[in-house]
Amino acid sequence: QVQLVESGGGLVQAGGSLRLSCAASGRLFSTLGMGWFRQAPGKEREFVARTSWVGTKTWNADYADSVKGRFTISRDNSGNALYLQMTNLNADDTAVYYCAASRYRVPSTGSDYAYWGQGTQVTVSS
Repeated sequence: QVQLVESGGGLVQAGGSLRLSCAASGRLFSTLGMGWFRQAPGKEREFVARTSWVGTKTWNADYADSVKGRFTISRDNSGNALYLQMTNLNADDTAVYYCAASRYRVPSTGSDYAYWGQGTQVTVSS
């Protein structure tokens, strides 16, 4: 089992920045593929960013086109934590953001993630 708890959401003006954190406990964190998803009101959940393993010590970062160049995903395996640095936020980024963990080293779709946090609200005012 993996437990995930997000934090760091809030209200920010357009053009501002926020840093989301995800604290993980349970199964060995360093073996997991990790990702961030979001869900805006009335919309389906969508992929934001993920980390996937290349070999045993190196991981890649991938992003949705809508956040590429503005968001940065990172992980701290010693601290069992995942982060999402968000910059130049706009109203379209308003959503509940979810941290997710996958047993797969290279998770492909949302269904590859078996563990989900409760989410943290991000609201961007224009």
